[in-house]
Amino acid sequence: MGFIYSLRASPCVGSGYVEAALNPRNGTCAQMTDIGRERKKNHPHTNQLFPPPVVMTASSLHSDCLVVLFGATAGAYRAKLGSDERELILLVWQVVDLHSKKVGTLHKCLVKADNLELSDQCREVTGLTSEGLSKAEPLDRVLQQFSQLVSSDLKALGRNTYTFCTDGQLLIRQVLHPEASKKNLLLSDCFYSFFDLRKEFHDCYSNVAPVKDQTIQSMAEYIGFRIDETEEDFGVWQVKAMVAVIFNMLPDTCVADDRFTVPETVKYKYETGPCSKSEAVDSETVIRARGLPWQSSDQDIARFFKGLNIAKGGVALCLNAQGRRNGEALVRFVNSEQRDLALERHKHHMGSRYIEVYKATGEEFLKIAGGTSHEVAQFLSKENQVIIRMRGLPFTATPEDVLGFLGPECPVTGGKEGLLFVKYPDGRPTGDAFVLFACEDYAQNALKKHKEILGKRYIELFRSTAAEVQQVLNRYMSTPLIPTLPTPIIPVMPPPYTIAAGSVRDCVRLRGLPYTAGIDDILEFMGDATVDIKPHGVHMVLNQQGRPSGDAFIQMKSSDRAFLVAQKCHKKMMKDRYVEVFQCSGEEMNFVLMGGTLNRSGLSPPPCLSPPTYAFQTAAAVIPTEAAIYQSQALLPQSRTQQASAAAAAAAVAAATPTVTYYPAQAAQLYMNYTAYYPSPPVSPTTVGYITAPQAAVAAAASATHTPMLPQPGALVRMQGLPYNAGMKEILSFFQGYQLHADAILLLYNFSGQLSGEALVTFPSLDSAKKAVAERSGCLLGSHCVELCLI
Repeated sequence: MGFIYSLRASPCVGSGYVEAALNPRNGTCAQMTDIGRERKKNHPHTNQLFPPPVVMTASSLHSDCLVVLFGATAGAYRAKLGSDERELILLVWQVVDLHSKKVGTLHKCLVKADNLELSDQCREVTGLTSEGLSKAEPLDRVLQQFSQLVSSDLKALGRNTYTFCTDGQLLIRQVLHPEASKKNLLLSDCFYSFFDLRKEFHDCYSNVAPVKDQTIQSMAEYIGFRIDETEEDFGVWQVKAMVAVIFNMLPDTCVADDRFTVPETVKYKYETGPCSKSEAVDSETVIRARGLPWQSSDQDIARFFKGLNIAKGGVALCLNAQGRRNGEALVRFVNSEQRDLALERHKHHMGSRYIEVYKATGEEFLKIAGGTSHEVAQFLSKENQVIIRMRGLPFTATPEDVLGFLGPECPVTGGKEGLLFVKYPDGRPTGDAFVLFACEDYAQNALKKHKEILGKRYIELFRSTAAEVQQVLNRYMSTPLIPTLPTPIIPVMPPPYTIAAGSVRDCVRLRGLPYTAGIDDILEFMGDATVDIKPHGVHMVLNQQGRPSGDAFIQMKSSDRAFLVAQKCHKKMMKDRYVEVFQCSGEEMNFVLMGGTLNRSGLSPPPCLSPPTYAFQTAAAVIPTEAAIYQSQALLPQSRTQQASAAAAAAAVAAATPTVTYYPAQAAQLYMNYTAYYPSPPVSPTTVGYITAPQAAVAAAASATHTPMLPQPGALVRMQGLPYNAGMKEILSFFQGYQLHADAILLLYNFSGQLSGEALVTFPSLDSAKKAVAERSGCLLGSHCVELCLI
């Protein structure tokens, strides 16, 4: 029987407990109970499970019995049980007959963990040792033995059904379910419902402390039950006290109808479903998970939160500007209690990656998961479907083409009704579609067709979610093809700064700033080194929503000063987070401020459409107007000196002769795909505010110095499916006879600065553009079939 200690109890309430003789060397049970002997004789294979008992649900009558269950892990205890991902090492339980008020044998079982190292608190509280645990059985064997022992005790009491009763939620939700999920163990149905003794006790005695403040000791003291922790093993006295509390809650005659009738439940699986933007979402039920593997699905996230009840359609994977997953997700739980338990899984692991878990708001969830399209709502109305996303479809693809591509081995739910093509606002196809499958097997068959050919294009297939459907549809239906330039903003007084360029490492990068950090927080973090910051040398990097990204750059007066700051401040704490500080050059800073990336792999250029035309030495174009010259009050917490100078700055508006900031040609091209990080206005303790430039000034400046972004007049044609090495020369040859010149061709680049296989071509007239689409669409360029569409 392994490491199960059995303490025999008389079937009468209040009678004494007799402990079985234990082997002093290894703690194994040297004397079995009569029930144990009988079961061992009849069933010599201990891993052979008895038929699982019937588990009562909230809709059923209450169970005949309770199984009072207590456990401990190798780490944290009490309110923090399960918060450190440590494994289960102890289970103690006893069957309680609610009708006859009799009890079964009290069992104490050690569990062998994969990591036998115990925390200091665990060793002190439980009295267990690594040596003793090394001789115990692993969790899967213990669960088999548990099922057999409970079945035997129920039989001895003449009962059939039971439900767990635990001290709070943590043992079931935060320990057993997560650990079983990680070890790929299938828990029996009995682990999906339980009674929370603290809640039942609070309902019975309304004048006691709140549920979250209850403990086994406090409940025992309230009913006058004496606990002597020195006389009993750890776990044994807890179960005895819980049994005494349960009997005290029951009347003398019979089981009360309002006691132990509605158990807590754990959802068997995550349910998918749509979410409307008009739906009310409680901010106390939403979290944000960060650091997810890019290939994570909603089911993977639900498995990470196994044991907690996620609301239907409550997992929303976040997408970046290119429609790809960015490693974040918003998760909505059924109530605030479940959300609070989810926050305790901060920095728990999904595979080898740790996942950060933070509070989020209902507004953020609706922004990602909510939708207003009737077509999408109807598509997602079919419940419990597996969603697959198809990408790269030919623009001419029909529902019949897609169904034929998928084939009879993966039938689509509802045929054509199970397909949703993503389109631009004008009805043109984007090449994306979503497909519904009734079961996992059909979806797996579909995923096997990843990168197979439809027409002359290979098709990508990915798992998807209801929230991703909403995001993709919202993105395409609300975003214009080519965004118009925003109204430039000009400073109240012309700033004397220019962003540095070159390889001199006189700048520092701050990474991991709290999202609430402002300029004053950075200056306080820098300490005495603030005197070495150049005027207007603080650049906070904002994300595309205009919020702090957690990064900032600071220009120092020399490379020596930058080196000293990086050495002194690296991993120094700001509020509750440590901040990484690295020395860098002005050129590297410019890369990031313009939307590029700087990491261990080196520099990646900004996501501009035409990298060859981009020049960093053009100081006037370093910060795009839309990104850089915002009103600082709207984007950044004002520093104390900003607030003090606001009135003086306002008085200087009329007298100042501002210089208008605008896009040169290269910056105009850059803006079209500028979606990474926006720099804030460069600031220092003497920064003044910014105001919007008059439209007339903008128009005058633009007409005086600008060249159009695309040749005008004319008609625009989009090319797709180009070879990645195709350049201007090849495209001009493709359109030979259409009187095009190189200025009419705009090659499109992806987020990494590489050719995307697409281009925009401006024709001198609409007729010539239509003629080109009719004659050249579907023709080969090299070995690639090129598709054309009129924009």
